[in-house]
Amino acid sequence: MSHREKNGGIGIVKKITRSASASFFNVSELHKRRSSTALLDPNGIPIDLNRFRPDKDDNGNADKKQKYRRTQSVTRAEEIQSKEEKQRKEQPDKSCHRPRDSLFSWSSGFSNFTGLVNWGFLLLSIGGFRLCLENLLKYGIRINPLDWYYFLSGGSEGQEGHASLWLILYSFVHISLCLLVEKALAMEILSETFGMFVQVINIIVVISLPVVIIHLKGEAFSLIGASLVCFIYSILFLKLWSYVQTNMWCRQTYYLKQYNPRERRPSISVADLQNVFFDADVDEDIPKLVQYPENLSYKDLLYFLLAPTLCYELNFPRTTRVRKRFLFKRLLEVLFGFNVIMGLFQQWIIPAVRNSLVPFSNMEIGLATERLLKLALPNHLVWLCFFYLLFHSFLNATGELLHFADRNFYNDWWNANNTDTFWRTWNMPVHRWCVRHLYVPVVKMGYSSKQASTVVFLLSAFFHEYLVSVPLQTYKIWAFLGMIGQIPLSAISKAVERKMGPRMGNIIVWASIILGQPLCIMMYYHDYIVTHYHESIITKA
Repeated sequence: MSHREKNGGIGIVKKITRSASASFFNVSELHKRRSSTALLDPNGIPIDLNRFRPDKDDNGNADKKQKYRRTQSVTRAEEIQSKEEKQRKEQPDKSCHRPRDSLFSWSSGFSNFTGLVNWGFLLLSIGGFRLCLENLLKYGIRINPLDWYYFLSGGSEGQEGHASLWLILYSFVHISLCLLVEKALAMEILSETFGMFVQVINIIVVISLPVVIIHLKGEAFSLIGASLVCFIYSILFLKLWSYVQTNMWCRQTYYLKQYNPRERRPSISVADLQNVFFDADVDEDIPKLVQYPENLSYKDLLYFLLAPTLCYELNFPRTTRVRKRFLFKRLLEVLFGFNVIMGLFQQWIIPAVRNSLVPFSNMEIGLATERLLKLALPNHLVWLCFFYLLFHSFLNATGELLHFADRNFYNDWWNANNTDTFWRTWNMPVHRWCVRHLYVPVVKMGYSSKQASTVVFLLSAFFHEYLVSVPLQTYKIWAFLGMIGQIPLSAISKAVERKMGPRMGNIIVWASIILGQPLCIMMYYHDYIVTHYHESIITKA
């Protein structure tokens, strides 16, 4: 018998079911009916439901005798325990035992495991130091800043031109076209339908142009140059989308106020006229907000393109001054963090990836798994350094220079209990863009929230594949499938969180981050070598 049944907390339906006069008909009828009157037993005798309900007093309150009886029994047990303990202390045997739970038992209530956390951190540090020492003994010191310069400039790949730079400068053509069309729409030179058609074509060309140019003139682009071009054009695509859509919202509101004859305008009082002519109650310290279409200028658009956000607004929150010490710290972190990332790549990741090529190509599961785990630690360190370098140091430095006040670039993703929470918190600029310009419009079109979330994941999967396959000129779908795989992984992590607690859900999130990324790196490196250097390289390796 359950605890609820012992305490009398069982429902009327169960009581009738367990009674002698219960039948399938009257029990099912009790489930269906809102009113439980006129229920009959198999003999046709009405069932008195009052005997199944708890007793009530004159005020309609349930009888509290049983609850009071439980309270009395608990108090009595505590009294007996205290008297027994007092008697044991009076014994001459000097007792030292009392009822206690072990500290690792949940019932003990003990929660201070700081020493074990320090032990785990120390053990992890020792393991990491051993791996670093093994790497130095096996490969020596591979860090060479001159190689970084040749790699970043494309000199190591024999690139003499500046195709990446020219393609980046060409993006101003699309920026200018977008601004000119918006001005024409505001001045009603172009119709709304034709203007939006031109904007959509312009945005599609922005995201498609790098694919075509790099595919046709791939030998003129270095790996870093092509990656930088794809990254900049992806950001430009998202920002122009936000710019066009936000101006469309403003334009609709502007025309609604201007051409709505049914809207009743308030009468102007003498006090309002005095405020207009004599500027009464005007606070000069409060900046005047920009109104549509005053925002359609190169200055406003260029500020948005440089600002650390993907969502356009007519009036961004601004700071009043530049904190020089804060800016210097962020710039120093950018410089130092960049060198740390390049050093980890050259010293640790490149040898590990090269050594994983042959086992991964020959499908040697055991050896490939060992290489995967060996690559997981340096890759994860690089990812953490990249996150801090980009989302904290670089974006904060940019925001400080541009007086941009909204510095919410990330939330506490490290505490995420499922993958949904992780994707909503680790990259706030992209998350805000997806919610504002994709999720909410799709829901307003009549689709469900699950369908809108699927559309967001599909777009995110496309850009992950775009940023990897186009620079490598290896058109696979591993990154796309990895992002699509987040949908079932989200359901799994939520189920684990519900059944095993938030801690296990957080472990699932960390495991997907630590193991998923190096697996993608190994797969793309293998395909890149096979595509560009043929299988003879694998045989020699």
